[in-house]
Amino acid sequence: MFHIALWEPEIPPNTGNIARLCAATGAKLHLIGRLGFRIDDKTLKRAGLDYWEHVEVIHHADWEAFTAAVDTATMWLVDNPAGKNYSNAEYRDGDVLLFGSETKGLPERLRTQHAGRLIGIPMPAGKVRSLNLSNAVAIVLYEALRQTQDWPDAGDCG
Repeated sequence: MFHIALWEPEIPPNTGNIARLCAATGAKLHLIGRLGFRIDDKTLKRAGLDYWEHVEVIHHADWEAFTAAVDTATMWLVDNPAGKNYSNAEYRDGDVLLFGSETKGLPERLRTQHAGRLIGIPMPAGKVRSLNLSNAVAIVLYEALRQTQDWPDAGDCG
């Protein structure tokens, strides 16, 4: 099981879509710090559809509470710019995939402190700074799952 961690997410539909992704993959969802919405926000609930009962969501008041909860897990920080491509990371079951807020990304202190575990998603056209948060989570999580799971044949998906 992977841990998806969102640093101060701001946009309810993104978090709802990520919750649905967690339900589909069995990942645990961690929300860290100040949220840009209320947990009972109707757009958050709508984006997650009727899958909320299948997602373990934990809201941590701050970074210290979060790291205490996942202290033995390897953490990958996903942000741009980064020195390493997400597809070159070697994931293991139980890893944490940490993503920054939609408008600010991750705090510089975390990027610096965990520079060896900072990975990014290439954007070869060079026209945008970042992808939509829920898209970025899906890209990296499915690569981590591809590396760690025994995938069925394509005909067995769904």
